[in-house]
Amino acid sequence: MTDVSSLRQESNYRWIILLIATVAQASACFFVQGIGAIAIFIQQDWNLSTMQIGLLVSAAQLVPILGLLVAGELLDRFEERIVVGMGTLIVAVALCASTLANSYLSLLMFLIVVGAGYSTAQPGGSKSVSSWFPKKQLGFAMGIRQAGLPLGGALSAAILPYIATRWGWQYSFLAGGLVALFGALTFLSFYRSANPNKPPPVKSDKKQLKAVLASRLSMLSDPAMKNIIFSGVSLVSVQYGILIFTALYLYDLLDLSITAAATLLLIAQGAGIAGRIILAAWSDRCKSGRYFPVLICMLAVIFGLIILAWSPLRSFWMLSILVGWLGFFGFGWYGPWVAYVADSAPPDKTGFALGLAMAINQVAIVIMPPALGFLKDWSHSYLPGWSVLIIMTLTALVCTAWSTLSISKSPSLSNK
Repeated sequence: MTDVSSLRQESNYRWIILLIATVAQASACFFVQGIGAIAIFIQQDWNLSTMQIGLLVSAAQLVPILGLLVAGELLDRFEERIVVGMGTLIVAVALCASTLANSYLSLLMFLIVVGAGYSTAQPGGSKSVSSWFPKKQLGFAMGIRQAGLPLGGALSAAILPYIATRWGWQYSFLAGGLVALFGALTFLSFYRSANPNKPPPVKSDKKQLKAVLASRLSMLSDPAMKNIIFSGVSLVSVQYGILIFTALYLYDLLDLSITAAATLLLIAQGAGIAGRIILAAWSDRCKSGRYFPVLICMLAVIFGLIILAWSPLRSFWMLSILVGWLGFFGFGWYGPWVAYVADSAPPDKTGFALGLAMAINQVAIVIMPPALGFLKDWSHSYLPGWSVLIIMTLTALVCTAWSTLSISKSPSLSNK
């Protein structure tokens, strides 16, 4: 068997790890990130409200609220290959089975199971990359790996509407399941642990478990984690607002065709791929600290959302520039943000820190899509929803900007 330690020392195999972690991420999120591209088909076929469309996305994101914490702890105890690979297999099976759904409620149930498997993808891939790459390359590597999410979304925005138009939106679920199956098998086959001699987890009694849990949750009081939470919740809300409602918004407001609206979403996802890599690579070299690019992202999305909400552009090319801007910063923020989380965490708590931060984000992901949909249904306008996102992001920007300089000089979560 190949000595993984020597592979790591040669610094070549880590690029293979990065490739398969990115493929696994793109495959796991292919359908979850692409549901906005086929939302119009589902809405028209089943006569759903905008809020019901938002609930479909929330269903796939519900279990990860706790699942991310569980996945993070499992990643600190077991090999990433098993945790991520099996989770992505669950995504594949649930999506394939969801083609049998014959009602809105049954579809929600299948998507909840999808969310259970999806819980392992984000912290698992991030932990894999952070285990193999040194800090001086961590942002760049994490940005490439995190680009897997908008990459999966961009591919799904290009492929799923075509499948839905030709064969029906149910076959889009099947396509998502097959893509997830490919990602699971790839990760299970080629991933190798950076710490192959890691000792098995030690059984703990109730007192020890309580002490471990208290130690983990003590991270919430750390200034760096507060920055992580404020910025993460606001920006992930913006991300899913753009992802789910931009195509519907432009389709309703400007009477664009479904194809044109999906194309603009594809542009946003493509810009997000570039954003995650470029912004994360910048965080490796930013003299103001790894968190500074996150602040820039918050400022940029505020500017873009103001234009989208109050000065709707009529030219398709101008709209392309605007959604590209929103995609670059509104999706690209995650690259430097997740590198900041991994860089801030103690080595023995990296998995849990990633899971904790992502679980808090997950609450926003579950709440915001139906909330934004409700605001639209209630007001018959998208303006209240865009305004909520602008206010949230502005608040997070103001609250975290004050402490950025001191934290960026020593960005470490308390190792209590």
